[in-house]
Amino acid sequence: MILRRLYDDELAQASYLLGCEAMRQAIVVDPNLNIQQYLDAAASEGLTIACVTETHIHADFVSGARALAAATGAKLLLSGEGGTDWQYRVGQSASRTVGQPDTRHDDLVDVDLLHDGDSIAVGGIRLDVVHTPGHTPEHLSFLVTDTAVSDQPVGMFTGDFIFVGDVGRPDLLERAAHMPGTMDASAHHLFDSLRKMEALPDHLQLWPGHGAGSACGKALGAMPQSTLGYEWLTNTALRETDRAAFVRDILSAQPEPPRYFARMKQVNRDGMPAVPAGAPARHLSPAEVDDALAGGGLVVDTRSSAAFVAGFAPGTVCVPRSRSFTSYFGAVAPAEAPVVLLVADAADVGPLAQRLHLIGFDRVTGWAVAEDVLDARRRGGRPVASLVTTGVDEVRRRLDAGGPPPRLVDVRGAGERQLGVIPGAIGVALGELADWAAAASRDEPVIVQCHTSTRAVIGASVLVGRGFLHVTPMTGGYDAWTAAGLPVRLPSPT
Repeated sequence: MILRRLYDDELAQASYLLGCEAMRQAIVVDPNLNIQQYLDAAASEGLTIACVTETHIHADFVSGARALAAATGAKLLLSGEGGTDWQYRVGQSASRTVGQPDTRHDDLVDVDLLHDGDSIAVGGIRLDVVHTPGHTPEHLSFLVTDTAVSDQPVGMFTGDFIFVGDVGRPDLLERAAHMPGTMDASAHHLFDSLRKMEALPDHLQLWPGHGAGSACGKALGAMPQSTLGYEWLTNTALRETDRAAFVRDILSAQPEPPRYFARMKQVNRDGMPAVPAGAPARHLSPAEVDDALAGGGLVVDTRSSAAFVAGFAPGTVCVPRSRSFTSYFGAVAPAEAPVVLLVADAADVGPLAQRLHLIGFDRVTGWAVAEDVLDARRRGGRPVASLVTTGVDEVRRRLDAGGPPPRLVDVRGAGERQLGVIPGAIGVALGELADWAAAASRDEPVIVQCHTSTRAVIGASVLVGRGFLHVTPMTGGYDAWTAAGLPVRLPSPT
C-alpha cells in the first residue's frame, strides 16, 4: 500500500493519494483545486488515478474533485447521504448509485453516489464507506483495509469528522451557510457518529482532513495523524460520554467562520467548472488603481503590515502576504468581489492569485506594484495615508485617563478571547468587523488590538476604509499586554 499526504499549509488542509502497489492504481481523497500536485504524486509513484472522492462538501476551499476526475478520466465518487438540502448537485445523466449501469452521456465527469456500507476497490485495497454525520449531514469516512496484508482495517480517512485532538465543528451549516436551527441537531448527530467508533480497533490510524490553524474545529493538533486509541485517551470530545455535556461543549467557543465559507459550500455542492476559469490579472497603471478605488472596488495591499502603516492609498485593505493570507483575506473580503492586488513585487501576483482561486475568488482583475501607486499619488499631489501605532503602555494610559476612554476593539476570535481579554475591550472578530462598523460611531477614537499585531493593522485598514477618523492599531497585542504584567479579565465578555 502506498500512502501520500499532500498538505497545504495556508489552508491547513490535507488530501491523500492511496495506491495499490500490485495493481498500480490509486484513489485521491479530498483534493483541492491545485490538481497538478496529485498528477505529479501519482506519476512519481508509477500510479494511475482510478478514483477520486471526498469526505464531504467543503466550506473552506474549492474542491478539485471534479477537475481531477475530468483531467484523469477517473471515477468520481461523492456522498449520496445527508438528505436533499445538502447533497451534491449532479446531473441525472452523470450520476448513479454504486452498482447501477453506467449512464455516461456528454458529461465531462461521471459520478457514483456513495452510501453507508458501500465499498470501493482500488486494486487490492478496500475502502469501506461509513456515514459519519455531524460536521455536515452528508459526511463520509473511509475505512481502509489492505487485503493483501490483512482482513483488519489499517486506517480511516476521517475528513472533518475526527481530527488530532479535536472533532469537526457541527455549527457551520447554521453559522456559515445560514441554515437556522441546524447546529444543535448536528451536534447530536456528531455524538452518535463518535459512538460508532467504539466498535473499531485502537490500532486504527486516523488520517484527518485538517491540521492546526483550520477554522473547521477549535483545538486541532499539529501532528499529521493519530490512532483511534490515542484519541480515546486524549481527545476531550471523544472522551465525553454524556450527550448533553458533549453538545454544550462542542458548540462553545468555536471560531468565527470566515465570510466566504457560505459561498464555498454552494460552489462545492453545485460544482465548479471542470476546467477552472478566470482570465489572468492585468497590470494596471496607478490611474487605473485610483479608478478602482473611486468605484468602490476591493483593492488589497499585500505588503507587510509595517510597510502598510507607513504609507498606503486611502481605501485599500491591508492583507499581508503570509502563511495566513487566505484566511485573513477570506475574513474581510465581500463575497465574489472583483479584486485588485497591490504587491511588493510583480512576482507575487501569480502565487497570490492562485491562493485566492483556491478559496473561490477567481476575479483578480488587476494588479500593480504598491510603491509605484504611492509614488504616482505623491507626484500628483494626491493623498497617501498612514497609521500611527501605539504600544501597550500608551494604551493603558489612555484607558485609565479621565474622560471617555477610546473604544478598544479586540479582533481575535471568540476562542482566543476565552483565554483572557484586556479590561474594557469589546470582542469583534476580524470577520465581523465590517458589520460592527456599520453601526458604530466613526468619530470616536478606536484602538484595534489582536494577539500580536497583524490582525490589528488589517482591522484598522477596514475601519479607515469605512470612514473612521481616529483609528490606531496596537503593537504587540494581547501577548505584549500580558508580558508587561498588565491586568486581564477572565472570562471574556460575549
